Amino acid sequence: MKYKFLGNTGLKVSELCLGTMTFGGRGFWTAIGTLAQDQVNALVKQSVDSGINFIDTANVYSEGLSEQMTGQAIRDLGLNRHDLVIATKVRGQMGPGPNDSGLSRKHILQQADESLKRLGMDYIDLYQIHGFDPCTPLEETLEALHDLVKSGKVRYIGCSNLAAWHIMKSHGISEQRQLNRFVSLQAYYTIAGRDLERELVPMLLDQKMGLMVWSPLAGGLLSGKYTRQTDSEKGRRSNFDFPPVNKSKAFDIIDVMQIIANEKQVTVAQIALAWLLHQPVVTSVIIGANKPQQLADNLNAVHVQLTNEELEKLNEISQLSPEYPGWMIDRQSRDRK
Repeated sequence: MKYKFLGNTGLKVSELCLGTMTFGGRGFWTAIGTLAQDQVNALVKQSVDSGINFIDTANVYSEGLSEQMTGQAIRDLGLNRHDLVIATKVRGQMGPGPNDSGLSRKHILQQADESLKRLGMDYIDLYQIHGFDPCTPLEETLEALHDLVKSGKVRYIGCSNLAAWHIMKSHGISEQRQLNRFVSLQAYYTIAGRDLERELVPMLLDQKMGLMVWSPLAGGLLSGKYTRQTDSEKGRRSNFDFPPVNKSKAFDIIDVMQIIANEKQVTVAQIALAWLLHQPVVTSVIIGANKPQQLADNLNAVHVQLTNEELEKLNEISQLSPEYPGWMIDRQSRDRK
């Protein structure tokens, strides 16, 4: 396992991060996973034994149960809290009231305390907003997050599912008001969905922000279970067909990945994860599982080395179609390279 600095900070996180969306299973989240505490403990132990020090959860996962089970696993296993980097999120609906969602000061401060109670911890390493709130000024959100850092309840702040302009606007506010700024983005990125590369990747590199990748296997589509011939109705995507994917293009990509996987005697899922680990912008790839075998397969992706020729083949089959102004910027930049 390799460790990378999280953005422009001195904090080192493992290149694979354990995702906890499969923990518990309440309400909507039963479509993702329904793991009991003993199963959660086994996955956390397997991850930590492999070198993972980074665990990501959210207050909305299984309506708070995921956070609770994550904290319980750490205690049950006798792990040293300070050896781990714990990340969670805030924004989603956590009750029936009008102030039980969003990124208002009231909701953020209340949910930080609730997350700490569920986790059974006195601080959160990385506290992330789970998305954009069009009803709350960014100034209000950033000041509340800054106060959490100053109080010692939070170490770093991050964001998830934002546009590049959201993040740059937030950086401007943080600089102007001398507030803590977002050090990382958690975003969807796979070889079958490279939209991130249009605006967000250049911004992340320029601003020296970390990137945590969610759904690196495109909701299981790149797990190896699905091909053009066996587009099965089984598996997670039969219950929760998300995130949206151009399946025709994805199957073209899978065809190439399968050839490379066969040559290396590894799985298609490992090739998909390895491709991400070879991208300079990626800090950590979030992996989740319902079974130890799935987790073991994902963990082994860190050992897969792709040659330049293999990367070229994968990049070519999965490349984005040119869009304006990207193609014009590239054209006009040729004389400056």
